[in-house]
Amino acid sequence: MTAKPYLPPTPLDDDAVVITAIETVQPRDLFPGLLLVRIHTEDGLIGHGETYYCAEAVQAMIHDWMARRLLGEDALAIESHWRFLYERAANFGVRGTELRAISALDVALWDILGQACNRPIYRLLGGPVRDKILVYNSCGNPKYGPSKEGRLGWPGMGAVGDPGPLGDSWKLFNEPVALAQELVELGYSGLKVWPFDQAAIQYGPSRIPHAEIEKAVQPLRDIRDKVGMDLDIFVDGHAHFQLPAALRIADALREVQPLWLEDVLKMDNLDTLADFRRQSGMPISASEMLLTRADYNDALQKNAADYVMIDPTWVGGISETARIAHLAQTYNIPVSMHDCTGPLTLFAGLHVGAAIANCCYQETVRAQIHTVYHELIDTEVKIADGYVDVPRGPGLGVRLNPDLFRKDRPGYRISTR
Repeated sequence: MTAKPYLPPTPLDDDAVVITAIETVQPRDLFPGLLLVRIHTEDGLIGHGETYYCAEAVQAMIHDWMARRLLGEDALAIESHWRFLYERAANFGVRGTELRAISALDVALWDILGQACNRPIYRLLGGPVRDKILVYNSCGNPKYGPSKEGRLGWPGMGAVGDPGPLGDSWKLFNEPVALAQELVELGYSGLKVWPFDQAAIQYGPSRIPHAEIEKAVQPLRDIRDKVGMDLDIFVDGHAHFQLPAALRIADALREVQPLWLEDVLKMDNLDTLADFRRQSGMPISASEMLLTRADYNDALQKNAADYVMIDPTWVGGISETARIAHLAQTYNIPVSMHDCTGPLTLFAGLHVGAAIANCCYQETVRAQIHTVYHELIDTEVKIADGYVDVPRGPGLGVRLNPDLFRKDRPGYRISTR
């Protein structure tokens, strides 16, 4: 029989792990932009995945299109499924929804592979190069993404938030020294801030008044004055600004010596990003807003980045994250993992970070880890002295709360053979 391209042989191999069902749920009462995924197999293994943003569209893409590829097929044929879904979607643009859907499914399939082999994913990626992962804290707040009211915010519109426990974004502007000292005492070596969002929302992308720059930079000066270089500072612009405003911001930040500037510009013109890096003379991180190796290769070839930032559940899953990290290594560019969007994104990043030598940082958001993550997963994320231990269990080493997948829950869908 002639084999079909990129398809498992028919009949399936004796050691195939056959997919019988795909479940998804939008946890609208906890984290309304998140989509959680479970892939079931006929021998009882369940793979877990997730992605973030436009959950309704991604859910439809998975059930109405991609499930037709996966149901009844071998869950362990990960590369075959990835190439097939990517190449078919690439005929129509393969942006956004398609890649987020592929990402969630790919993470779940790697989880199944790890369980089938009774090994953590990082061992299947080549084994450990480190036994713990350096993290930094992104200064969000308990309502940055999560919502008990089902409120869907707009990505990159970082509100200052409210005072109170874990209200790090509020503390940045009101108690920056106390925030910095607390993080240093907890062992963190870095914090990420987005101090220019409110000015961008008020004034638009093309200009930023000097007074607004001063208001945004002063807390960072205060942190430097108090804790010196004990904390690396990462500045995220959430892609709000055009080149002249971005250069003005970079000039004002020079005295603070940030480890990197991230997404001050949009990622839709990498020539301009390279020009920004050259003119500013500042270290640039690019960027979880890029998608697939083609984008990252373009940024690297144009000398547009000093650091590569990857989100495993946006870029194409664990498969593509590892490939991009290896690509960056050929340019002697370090890689960091993004997570402001969900617990399985964090665990996927930890596995890649454990296995690939040029991974230097994992983003974490303690305001999410200590609140909503407890309701989503069965494993506590423990940060000690600024590190997270490599996950030890088979597969991802974490499971989604099965109560989230009740069939009577709003936002639930299932596709079966």
